[in-house]
Amino acid sequence: MDLSNLKPAEGSVKNRKRIGRGQGSGKGGTSTRGHKGAQSRSGYSSKRGFEGGQMPLHRRLPKFGFKNFNRVEYRGINLEILQKLAESKGLSVIDPDILKINGLTAKNDRIKILGKGELTIKLEVTAHAFSKTAQEAIEKLGGSITKL
Repeated sequence: MDLSNLKPAEGSVKNRKRIGRGQGSGKGGTSTRGHKGAQSRSGYSSKRGFEGGQMPLHRRLPKFGFKNFNRVEYRGINLEILQKLAESKGLSVIDPDILKINGLTAKNDRIKILGKGELTIKLEVTAHAFSKTAQEAIEKLGGSITKL
């Protein structure tokens, strides 16, 4: 090996046309930017969703629906989940803190106890809301509910 047969590593040299380097390069003049207009100027950057003056898609499409910003959302937890939790951890009192510790709710979730599933253990349950069936099932076994 000597200096006469050195070559760059495979893939290290890209064979592309350098634009804006004079008329002799074949890409001089406007440097592939075309004549006049915003995109031919230096410093141009388009705004998100801009379609060259054409009415943008987000304004052409019809608007519909309504989002009530006063809506109160609850994280629903069924009786069957409370049953499993109480059996596995040996609990008789269930409140939002216990549900958070066991990964069933997040920090600021409002909790609603729902009536799906069987409950066989007497429980004292504290939550923000209860469905009728859940409330009846808990109280039928002698348990108690507390609304926050």
